[in-house]
Amino acid sequence: MSKLDFKIRSNKIRLSLIRTVAVGLLSVFAGTVFCPLLSFAETDEQKLAANKALPVASNETANWPQGPEVGAQAAILMDAGTGMILYEKNIHLKEYPASTTKMLTCLVASENSDPNEMVSFSYDAVFDTPRNSNHVAIDPGEEMTVYECIQAILIRSANECSFAIAEHIGGDRESFAKMMNEKAADLGCTDSNFVNPNGLPDDEHYTSAYDMALIGRAFLENESLRSISIMPRLHIYPSAKQKDEIIENSTNEMVKGRKYEYQYFIGGKTGHTEDAGYCLVSGAEKDGVRLICVVMNDVNPNQYVDTISLFDYGFSNFDKVNISETETRYNISTKGSFYTGVDVFGNSEPILALNKNDYIMLPKTVPFGDIESDISYETESETEAALITYSYHGRFLGTASVDFATPDDNAGYTFDEIPASVSAEKEEPIIPEEQRVIFINIVKIARYVLIFGGGGTLLFLAIKGMVRYRKLHPNWRANWRRERRKRKNKVRHVGIHEEAKRHKAEFKAESRRRTSGRRKVNKSMSPKKNRIHKFR
Repeated sequence: MSKLDFKIRSNKIRLSLIRTVAVGLLSVFAGTVFCPLLSFAETDEQKLAANKALPVASNETANWPQGPEVGAQAAILMDAGTGMILYEKNIHLKEYPASTTKMLTCLVASENSDPNEMVSFSYDAVFDTPRNSNHVAIDPGEEMTVYECIQAILIRSANECSFAIAEHIGGDRESFAKMMNEKAADLGCTDSNFVNPNGLPDDEHYTSAYDMALIGRAFLENESLRSISIMPRLHIYPSAKQKDEIIENSTNEMVKGRKYEYQYFIGGKTGHTEDAGYCLVSGAEKDGVRLICVVMNDVNPNQYVDTISLFDYGFSNFDKVNISETETRYNISTKGSFYTGVDVFGNSEPILALNKNDYIMLPKTVPFGDIESDISYETESETEAALITYSYHGRFLGTASVDFATPDDNAGYTFDEIPASVSAEKEEPIIPEEQRVIFINIVKIARYVLIFGGGGTLLFLAIKGMVRYRKLHPNWRANWRRERRKRKNKVRHVGIHEEAKRHKAEFKAESRRRTSGRRKVNKSMSPKKNRIHKFR
């Protein structure tokens, strides 16, 4: 073998070794980087499959519209006006809310501060925020207004702004967390406990889909917060207290111009941590119906797909039914401690009427005549005589109040018997007569009748008496004026006479006093002595 051949062979061996080592390194790199990604993808698929297999409680109700399968572990679709639940899946399961917590944070902040107040960022507010979490890079000592902080929280989900707001309003984070829990309790939340203002992981920080729907309901009622949450971009200008111009995109993909833009979307908040999964609280409004959707512990981007499918389900399968325009099954009778067995009101139109604004959300698969109703006389408002609660197989649909009528209520339902034309047109099943009666507490009615009727009667009698008196005494006003002038003149003359007598008496007294003094001087001295005395 020549020297040249040996050299060529050595080079081939060297290249083979290099190739082998390179392949080995690539294999190790692929195993280190790509295998976990593949494993993670498989975990997401497994999570979706497991969540979709969970039962949907609303789908188990007979004749209820079948809702979609969602990849969230817990989900709810609620009507904002009535609180009716259209779709429910594990709605009371305790979940980590992640950054959806910030909806409650902003609610408490908006109710306990002025938008123009300056918020100072402490060292802890900045450096307790994980660098890999959402923030807007504020430095300790810098200041922004409350409004700018809320913008950063709702649009960019800025964690240091949540800490700063909590310290500014509550004095410290623990006090602010107490304010958050008090507000949640006021809204009706029963499954929640909040320990921080931004939803960063904590075992003691939890809620449920139902509670988040209640919080979202109150959040959407706040027009300022709602409008901020749909902004596609955060833009904060530099100021004397904060030197940077901050421009950041929204974390919500449902806002205008983003991948999952939804035309009926009116506001909401995203959330994500490793333990909480992907969470989303959203509101949508169409044709006067406002719905709230909450999905928790979902897989990205499935939280947006699930939310949109639930909104479409709600708008397509349920109708907003005005009770005063639809209800025809009730008339008025009396029952209770003063039961008479007769309708003491007769035609009761001037007394009671169904509230014109009350409505229920009715599934399109359920006729109005098939729903149940329950009447309660324990009402919170003094203007309400009773409250009718509507349900279907135990599922709450809404309420309608029976109010003391005003002249404007004449066009509403007047509790007469069902007109034959209406019965024939609706073809509803025959309902026993005892179910067509609202039994009104006569004591409550009588109290209002006595108050308003008695006052009206007294006013009428007073006016009637005045009219009659004027007829019997046509010159009563002239006579009254004449008598008044006589009394005034008499008083004036008497006053002048008494004043003259007083002056005359004073004059006489003064005269007597002077006369008495001169007499005393003349008796004590002779005229001569008086003159001598005078010139001394």
